[in-house]
Amino acid sequence: MESAIPKNLECPRTRARRVADSYVPPYPAYTARALPALERVVMGYFGVQASGAEAQLKSQAALTTIVRGFADTDGPGHHDLAHFVDAAGYDNRIAIAYWRDPVAFARWRSHSDGWWQADERLHEDIGFFREIISPGVEHFETLYNSVDRLEGVGAIMGGVSREIQEHAYWGAARDRIPLAQSDALEPSRPRTMLGNDSAPPGARVRIAGHEHVTIIRSGQDWTETDGKERELYLRQMEPVLREGMEFLRDQGDKVGCYSNRYMRHIDAAGRPLEKTFGLSHWHSLSNLEAWAESHPTHLAIFGGFMRMVQELEFQLKLRLYHEVSILNVGEQEYEYINCHPATGMMRGIAI
Repeated sequence: MESAIPKNLECPRTRARRVADSYVPPYPAYTARALPALERVVMGYFGVQASGAEAQLKSQAALTTIVRGFADTDGPGHHDLAHFVDAAGYDNRIAIAYWRDPVAFARWRSHSDGWWQADERLHEDIGFFREIISPGVEHFETLYNSVDRLEGVGAIMGGVSREIQEHAYWGAARDRIPLAQSDALEPSRPRTMLGNDSAPPGARVRIAGHEHVTIIRSGQDWTETDGKERELYLRQMEPVLREGMEFLRDQGDKVGCYSNRYMRHIDAAGRPLEKTFGLSHWHSLSNLEAWAESHPTHLAIFGGFMRMVQELEFQLKLRLYHEVSILNVGEQEYEYINCHPATGMMRGIAI
């Protein structure tokens, strides 16, 4: 067993971990690894928003155009496609792309940005958004319960750890973040949920995040499950998970969550896959931790999962993972075109 923090990112710890050095987790988990030369990644969420059947057809075509651009020179090393219906009833389709080289991303963007910047986007009856973050490797962590196929940013990092120690206890995510060895990761402004009901249609809205905005992507893949495990997940676990995700979507402002999307993976034709994930933006890691440790919606999720794995004697075909990023101001970019005012970070941060 080893630490989730790679040797090249270890430093004298001035902030204590939540567990003793002798702690042994109850089941194995792993983190993605990269060569020391990797200093920063880029994660891009490129979305299309529509209301009505005709507009949804246009949004699928627009998503196809976005994904086609990924095949250009310097395109991402990995991408996923996802779909969800938001609280306002709008259909949203998203391409999530990952680059391991920010310079390559900048080159790709320089020759693909014309479509996004075109005035034509302002006059379509569908909306567009892109949320781009570029955390340094000391600012994010990953966790997986299996190692043969890594999701999300793990797909571009090139390696995986042995079993790690820092998991299966409250506060483990913070203990896996290299920067948290010596930094409290507190945000640069008080928690407020401002809203933007006056965001005009036919406009581009750009938002700058504050210091230490926290983003978590947490996923579930039940493709390979069968029998009892499949039934336990779909009939008992997933409904509880969905309830928690809907709480964050509808009432997240009460606990410091700016935005939450519970998404279903889709294929290139828009057909649903047996994979989901939640993506949420938080005022701070502390707010995320407080919800996880004490709120009834997350305690129900965690408790249901533990009952499930114990009943299955910790033998799971269900694949679980997450990635958490703690962002500096210059590592975030949020832009929305023709989107309704409760979309993404427009819900919580002033324009």
